[in-house]
Amino acid sequence: MRDIPVSQLTEAIERLCIEANEHLPEDVQCALRDCRASEDSDLAKSVLDDIIENFEIADAQEVPICQDTGMACVFLEIGQEVHLTDGDLTEAVNEGVRRGYAKGYLRKSVVKDPVRRQNTGDNTPAMLYTEIVPGETVRITVGPKGFGSENMSMIRMFKPSAGLQGIKDFILEVIETAGPNPCPPMVVGVGIGGTFDTWALLAKKR
Repeated sequence: MRDIPVSQLTEAIERLCIEANEHLPEDVQCALRDCRASEDSDLAKSVLDDIIENFEIADAQEVPICQDTGMACVFLEIGQEVHLTDGDLTEAVNEGVRRGYAKGYLRKSVVKDPVRRQNTGDNTPAMLYTEIVPGETVRITVGPKGFGSENMSMIRMFKPSAGLQGIKDFILEVIETAGPNPCPPMVVGVGIGGTFDTWALLAKKR
């Protein structure tokens, strides 16, 4: 059994909130550059050039890639041999988000009530997802989920007769319906299988 104080998670999440908003993952950078290299449309080339220039500036100057710095989605893969000590896990996660968004001068987007719309002022509470896995380590992933993409999300229950083609048709329908509304570049996450409450999580993990 390995003891890990939750304060270590707070420190890591604080750092990751800033890094995730300032530095685009290398695989995403490569995908965007590959798209630019294979694009025929002059307009699309121009847009992709702007996107590439934007993430290069953000990376070099350590500023947010986008003004929408998102709702913090925190994924914890907790080893079953780990004992988290010295505090409440959820509060430790929220404190990391609170510090990261303040230290990084990141926009606070979270509201206390979806109808009254009063901002919490520190981007908490975070969306916290935990998974118990083998081992004695904790793996942390922080994904700032902007609402230009979140607002375009859709879920559908299929009849068995829909088959693979029905799923493909729905994905294309969602993309066409979204049109230019999601913040570019648009990355489509798809979750299939499980129950109603798991599909969105599977798509978000992608």
